[in-house]
Amino acid sequence: MPRPRSFDEDKALDAAIACFWDRGLEATSVRDLAERMGIQGPSLYNAFGDKRTLFARALERYATRTMRERIARLEHEYDPKTAILTFVRDAIERSVSDPRRRGCLLVNSALEVAPHDAELRVRIAAYLDEIAAFFRRNITAAQKVGTVPPAVDGADTARLLLGVVLGIRVLARTNPDRALLEGVARPGLALLDGRRPRTRRGFNRAPPQERREETP
Repeated sequence: MPRPRSFDEDKALDAAIACFWDRGLEATSVRDLAERMGIQGPSLYNAFGDKRTLFARALERYATRTMRERIARLEHEYDPKTAILTFVRDAIERSVSDPRRRGCLLVNSALEVAPHDAELRVRIAAYLDEIAAFFRRNITAAQKVGTVPPAVDGADTARLLLGVVLGIRVLARTNPDRALLEGVARPGLALLDGRRPRTRRGFNRAPPQERREETP
């Protein structure tokens, strides 16, 4: 009969997320993980497998608790267009309020891990596709209620907004300047009105911020 685990698996995964987030996959050792998670090496392997398997599980938990839960809240609390605007604007708020400049674990992993690991590349691409799908379905919903013009190409605009969010999160790791990040976002958000931006003014702040887990 297997012995019950002497640790909280969710808390252990959260500790692993923090470790990978600080160092990245390659620079994180099993010893780093064991110390941060409070689990001895053999128990770590028995519970989570090797470092790569643990990374995949940590990434899944991160995606669920940040990106997916946040999307669900936005779609529940706001109309479709406001949900899109809030997602992008919140990416800026998270970026300028990140003193350690850790960025987003999904975006960091897309840069570090995806080019070198085909299986993880597919997994990470699927997470980013979920963000694009959020933009796409809310553009469609906003068009149905008349807040986004019907001429706006939903698929292309969703892809562009995904690129905007990824760009914000990458740029902010070197220069988390609000004016810079708002300038990156402004042209993409202007497309939701069926126009090109003509002025630097008018970048309205988002509705009251939700809980600030780090995500794209």
